[in-house]
Amino acid sequence: MKWIAAIVASLGIIAAGVLAYVFLVLAPNLPPLDAVTDYRPKIPLRIYTADNALIGEFGEEHREFVPIKEIPEKLKTALLSTEDERFYEHSGIDFIGAGRAVLADLRGGFHQGASTITMQVARNFFLSQEKTVNRKLKELLLTTRIEAALSKDQILELYMNQIYLGQRTHGFAGAARTYFNKSLNELSLAEAAMLVGIPKNPVRHNPVSNFQKAKQRQEVVLKLMLNRGVITEAQYDQAIHERITVTGKQIYDTHADYVAEMVRQKIVDEYKEQAYTSGIKVYTTLLKADQEAAYEAVRNNVMAYDQRHGYRGPEAFIQLPADEDERDDAIDEVLRKHPSSDKLQAAVVTEVSSKVIKAELVNGDTAVVDGDGLKFAANALQAKAKSSLKIVPGAVIRVIQDTKKRWSISQLPEVEGAYVALNAETGAYSALIGGFDFNRKKFNHVTSAWRQPGSSIKPFIYSAALEKGFSPATLINDVQLSATTGTLLRWDPRNDDGKYDGPISMRTALAQSKNVVSVRILKAIGVDTAHNWLPRFGFNKEKHPDDLTMALGTGAVTPAQLAAGYAVFANGGYQITPWLISKVVDAKGKVLSENKVPVIAQEDARVIDGRNAFVMHSLLSEVTRSGTGASASARLGRHDLAGKTGTTSDAVDGWFAGYAANVVAVAWMGYDDPKSLGGREFGSTLALPIWIDSMRASLAGKAESQRSAPDGVSNAEGDWMYVEFLNGGGVKTLDMDEAVSPPP
Repeated sequence: MKWIAAIVASLGIIAAGVLAYVFLVLAPNLPPLDAVTDYRPKIPLRIYTADNALIGEFGEEHREFVPIKEIPEKLKTALLSTEDERFYEHSGIDFIGAGRAVLADLRGGFHQGASTITMQVARNFFLSQEKTVNRKLKELLLTTRIEAALSKDQILELYMNQIYLGQRTHGFAGAARTYFNKSLNELSLAEAAMLVGIPKNPVRHNPVSNFQKAKQRQEVVLKLMLNRGVITEAQYDQAIHERITVTGKQIYDTHADYVAEMVRQKIVDEYKEQAYTSGIKVYTTLLKADQEAAYEAVRNNVMAYDQRHGYRGPEAFIQLPADEDERDDAIDEVLRKHPSSDKLQAAVVTEVSSKVIKAELVNGDTAVVDGDGLKFAANALQAKAKSSLKIVPGAVIRVIQDTKKRWSISQLPEVEGAYVALNAETGAYSALIGGFDFNRKKFNHVTSAWRQPGSSIKPFIYSAALEKGFSPATLINDVQLSATTGTLLRWDPRNDDGKYDGPISMRTALAQSKNVVSVRILKAIGVDTAHNWLPRFGFNKEKHPDDLTMALGTGAVTPAQLAAGYAVFANGGYQITPWLISKVVDAKGKVLSENKVPVIAQEDARVIDGRNAFVMHSLLSEVTRSGTGASASARLGRHDLAGKTGTTSDAVDGWFAGYAANVVAVAWMGYDDPKSLGGREFGSTLALPIWIDSMRASLAGKAESQRSAPDGVSNAEGDWMYVEFLNGGGVKTLDMDEAVSPPP
């Protein structure tokens, strides 16, 4: 009895010491509960179109905060069945559950850990992962405090929004988007169970890196739900056999990487690092349908150009080891260095014949290419093909699959393309594609590529000429300059097609993009006159030469700048400023900043006379009716299109700038390291197809626009002209009296 009394006394002293240590040492030094009572999760910066399509997300943690009342019941049930069955019954520390877990473990059956959800919240918010008695005592103290401070629903809400679920993702809503590209409400029971299986070990049970382990863990979760009666046998069987597709990355609602980056830079510049964690949402002026159509148009037409100019051969070659495991490792390693570009997937050739190619994709599947799918690379399958061109086992190639699941050989284009569309009245961007692939080249060609505009600059020269008495009916001598002077000129401009029509109207000259006529017009009105006219349209005067070459577009513009310039013709003579961000809100929906739509057609924004804009619209409409842009009217079936093609010397750049209704847009194609696009390529073959395919979506449902002639113009002498130049005034002909001499 003395020994028992001594032991009891000793245990009492130890217990008292522990309690004293807990309440006198640990308790006073516990962190405050602000992190859970005033929960402010790190929510990333998200960027949207005007019609609420997500186009970008930036932040260290992928997370979406979802209130407990909006979390689907099947997800909560799956979680509680797996992690804490008695959550709503215990007070934070579940002694009964812990006992059951120990017994289940001893019997070798399914079990859950002894840590309750509240204990996990305490650990995740306040403590490290070290396994010490000291940390465990702190965890128990914090657990009791959290239970006293918050309701059960609040605790569960914290857990389900904070828990780490792999792939830099926190919270179940973020995980649903990351792994399945779904909202919580869209999850199936099978998908919900797979997510619930991740927290036990986010590395081992990550469905991206280890789908087999994730599937095994999912089946454990479903079995627990079945055993506890929260799902039926039929639901269990259906979920077990459901085929799950894992994306493993954020898939946005539309392709707008260049726009997302533009917005990110601006928001970070204003809000610093807080931009990445405070849940800021930015709404842009983009329209989802317009943006997606533009993306597809740029991709498809850049690839079409690339295919016209032949196959260049595999991207790389590797030796395929004989050992199967070593071969798989070698294929995985090389494909990591050649990431997919949307539908253009990299693959390693494993078998080759003249009739079929088999190539392994990054996901382990095999692409089988045969028949028409081989045509593009037919020269690379010939026995005498150069080694750098020939497709052999170990070659890294690009393949693409059509809607009928047929594979074809393709390649990554070297050429670049860009497209931008604006509201011609307000300047709001509706679509912007800065290049072929943002992940490959982050340079934004729309806003930052200064390129020669070629013939797309001619309308601005013509606009200046209208103020000097020219009209669409003015006859101009379309004869090579050296032929009329009889002398050897230092600069002797030629028409692109090598054809000269003699007397030709200014209307026809612009429609057919006659270079010599444009030079003669510029020479007649004076280089200084035209040079000083350009800033009215938003162009940088210093980026354009002050000589006759200006008529052929040897200066420099960006696609965005050119679009704003054409908007002046489209909106009746008013300069606009392109803008992108309409509204910035915080995580609670409070508006932090907002850009109101500008009031249109303000006279203080007028830069050219309404008559000038009307006559220029008439001229630009002729381009799309009978000139170099006629295919636009034919393919779009509209009569209100207006615009101008542009091809620089040696076809280094291809352009089309134009508008209809209230949309003005510019398409461009060229190499970043400038070189010829080909002797048979023009703005009409390079850029115009992009413009047409994009504008088809932008103009869908919009009625054709009609323009009324403003006061001060007349069509009395066969074409539009200013009334002050009627009855013999103005410039009726130009250089018609020059004798034509044989060129020297």
